[in-house]
Amino acid sequence: MAVKIRLARHGAKKRPFYRVVVADGRMPRDGRYIELVGRYNPISDPKLIDIDLERVDAWIAQGAQPTNAVAHLIAIARGEKPLPDKKNKLSKKAAAKAASAE
Repeated sequence: MAVKIRLARHGAKKRPFYRVVVADGRMPRDGRYIELVGRYNPISDPKLIDIDLERVDAWIAQGAQPTNAVAHLIAIARGEKPLPDKKNKLSKKAAAKAASAE
């Protein structure tokens, strides 16, 4: 049985939040899971990353494989990588208005 540590999406349309779960690799994304080990909310400001690192380490020691997204979140939770800053990109209309004001 291939055990994965991955994100399960919850929340309303266009308002997601995620649970970090340990699940069998054959189960659906939002389906049955073995254990809930954390939460991630990308919408809140600042972003909420709440992961039980002791349980994650225990599962990894038993052979569970974290997905790329979860591995990145674990690194942020441990303080290895800084939380990426959101870049505020101007719309074409706002950029043109700013250019004309200069």
